[in-house]
Amino acid sequence: MLVTTYRQGSFPVPDSALDLLLVRHGQSAAYLEGQPFPLVDGHGDPPLSEQGREQASKVAERLADAGIGAIYVTTLRRTSQTAAPLAERLGLTPVVEPELREVYLGEWEGGLYRKMVAELHPIAQQMFTEERWDVIPGGEPLASFDGRVRAAIGRIAADHSGQRVAVFTHGGVIGQALAMATGSRPFAFNASDNASISRIVVTSDKWYVRTFNDTAHLAEAAP
Repeated sequence: MLVTTYRQGSFPVPDSALDLLLVRHGQSAAYLEGQPFPLVDGHGDPPLSEQGREQASKVAERLADAGIGAIYVTTLRRTSQTAAPLAERLGLTPVVEPELREVYLGEWEGGLYRKMVAELHPIAQQMFTEERWDVIPGGEPLASFDGRVRAAIGRIAADHSGQRVAVFTHGGVIGQALAMATGSRPFAFNASDNASISRIVVTSDKWYVRTFNDTAHLAEAAP
């Protein structure tokens, strides 16, 4: 008697799906109290640190043979600087997607956010407890942030059906994208490391999380 067998297999990425790699920018320059970062459209715009530039090179080595068809960056230079080694290696010109810039931190822009969090400011503690950016005075409401991240990824999916795309973006954006994909609480994925890679598969009706915070290419990554 012939018995039919059913083996386990890997996840089949649909032919029409967007295979999206979300790369957090490398480490940016340190904030010095009283010396705010320059602003671009109201957002703090520090350059990469020396370690950040080294991380960018490691990202390029990791993704050089990953079959990437397009590269996206935001309006903030730490993303374009992180993407530059890979873009040069692949001969691709990064596309700027403004709506994937970092969440707006209101009165805490320009680097002040780092100080407030490090000092456990009461508003910072409230922000993490309530998982709301707009606890910060002038901070971006979740509905606004969610809307622009969702719309931007939708545009990329429409333009790159069946392709793998690398988006160099920010920790808050990555956290929001994975929260939307999983239906989790808002800050559940706000823990990606600099130069980490997260991956989601975007179909016409569902988003699938494939990896989160992959740092295998970084020498300093934890085992």
